[in-house]
Amino acid sequence: MGAVPGPFSVNDRCIDCGTCWQFDPLHFAPTGSSSQVIRQPEGEAETRQALLALQACPVAAIGTTPELRRLTPSDGFPALVTRHAAGDVYYCGWASRRSFGASSWLVVRPEGNVLIDSPRWSAPLARRIAAFGRLQALVLTHRDDVADHQRWAKALGCSRWIHQADADAAPDAEHQVQGSAVVALDGALQLIPCPGHTAGSMAVLLGERRSVLFSGDHLWWRPEQAVLVASERYCWWDFQEQLRSVERLKELDVAWLLPGHGHAHAFAPGEWRAALEQTLAFN
Repeated sequence: MGAVPGPFSVNDRCIDCGTCWQFDPLHFAPTGSSSQVIRQPEGEAETRQALLALQACPVAAIGTTPELRRLTPSDGFPALVTRHAAGDVYYCGWASRRSFGASSWLVVRPEGNVLIDSPRWSAPLARRIAAFGRLQALVLTHRDDVADHQRWAKALGCSRWIHQADADAAPDAEHQVQGSAVVALDGALQLIPCPGHTAGSMAVLLGERRSVLFSGDHLWWRPEQAVLVASERYCWWDFQEQLRSVERLKELDVAWLLPGHGHAHAFAPGEWRAALEQTLAFN
């Protein structure tokens, strides 16, 4: 299927990061080397979604008319993904080229809000995040997705967490996780070392039952085959170690997987373990 002509288009600046089609799969899709418009938006709600995909793009590869661009919502991000007993989860948009378009997530909760990986610096987004309340921490899941972490930490007055093995990517971070032990940021939020993709990769677990798992680049969902992916092609350190890290996650009760790259996915009770076992058997 070729690109559908109309007011929205994708130009040759596209780096094939997937930001647009992960956020708005109704209008954008991958081609294998870039993204393209597969359907032009119709009506106010669809146009809003496409305009937010345009805003989220890390390289300004999506174009539209000046008239439509002026309709870009100022309050579109953070965008609600799911409500959980331990906190509401939002997608931040404003992806950064420095993180190859990686997703950043905001958890809003009474104990203090948490930003997981850092988006592209945006003063309007910073004001929106601040309006949700105090930001307790910025967790950097691994060295690839640190983007503008210094500006975010300074502007929002939060401390940063990163694993010691990836700490050279954020050497001024206030907290370094050591070794393989799980670290409880507090009762409802845990940092789980998952070495493999990088030496210091971590996952973040929200809640103990029907949890939300923020997986960084450790795992993501591939909807075409309905499988969890632990990628050897995009493993920068040790793939066998990454598979051992996948094994550690089997006992969790995950309701939502929110990766740094790739599709998010909701799991029915019991599906998480079966999906991990399928991944391990395939590799």
